[in-house]
Amino acid sequence: MKRSIVSVFIMYIFLSLIFLSCQKRETVPAGDKTIKVVTTLFPVYDFAKNVGGKRVQVELLLLPGMEPHSFEPKPGDIRKISDADIFMYTGKFMEPWIEDVLKGVPNKNLLVINTSMGIALAEDRDLAEHHKYEKKSGSQHEHHHEYNGKDPHIWLDFSNAQTMVENILNGFITKDPANRDEYLKNAEAYSAQLSRLDRQFQEVRASCKKDMIIHGGHFAFGYLARRYHLQYLSAYRGFSPNAEPTPGNIIQLIKNFRNHHLNYIFFEELVSPNVAETIARETGAKLLMLHGAHNISRSEWEQNVTFISLMENNLKNLRIGLECQ
Repeated sequence: MKRSIVSVFIMYIFLSLIFLSCQKRETVPAGDKTIKVVTTLFPVYDFAKNVGGKRVQVELLLLPGMEPHSFEPKPGDIRKISDADIFMYTGKFMEPWIEDVLKGVPNKNLLVINTSMGIALAEDRDLAEHHKYEKKSGSQHEHHHEYNGKDPHIWLDFSNAQTMVENILNGFITKDPANRDEYLKNAEAYSAQLSRLDRQFQEVRASCKKDMIIHGGHFAFGYLARRYHLQYLSAYRGFSPNAEPTPGNIIQLIKNFRNHHLNYIFFEELVSPNVAETIARETGAKLLMLHGAHNISRSEWEQNVTFISLMENNLKNLRIGLECQ
């Protein structure tokens, strides 16, 4: 009786292994190896999926709904990075923890891709023009301290996004040169979508009555404002993830809002819109979201939103908020 039970148990394990093996062959075509990729922010995740296509498995390090400015990697995140074939990030100014984390990764075969390579990051002085309506008293001193550093939100200029796609493409080709043509085809198709998106923004911008964005969130849209010749004011002074709005900032935004006869104020994703709501109560403004695409919410994840769809929705809201035709 015992021998019979053991035989059945062994047969069960044997059949289970055959079943799992068949499942694996169905998921990954024979002769191919799926490249495991770990990314930090949502834009890098979505770009990598589009360029890699069926040959890559891409994982987003930030859980849906997690606010990226306060993200700190945990031991489990470091294990994910070490287990990957490729790790992609935005840049050391967006992920200041990156250098310390990579020092602790034991995987010597890990290919690390800085997707900001080749992009000239905007500095405080480059964006000073977007703050010319602020108080002049002590402005040089304030800007020196509050805008110290570089703006890491590079993906919100779609020409920068195309450079990020090129960097991702080069990484895949380095890791998997045999499938170079497939990656190149995917990258060209996605870059064409970004070019189309850029043209749509240019066309809408040309018909706008207003040229100022007042934003109740982090200073994330400097690149977008510069590319489309818009004035941009944010409640959060500077690029630091620890930046906080002050009563003086909010008062000045309210003054600018009224002086420019605006009707809409924008708020950001994954952050309480308290600042925008405060300004709205004082001015009678209506609220519109401007999505920075750092990360997405759980509901957006379930809806399979993409970087392109988020930017298309931004364009709809900008058309309303800037009173474009």
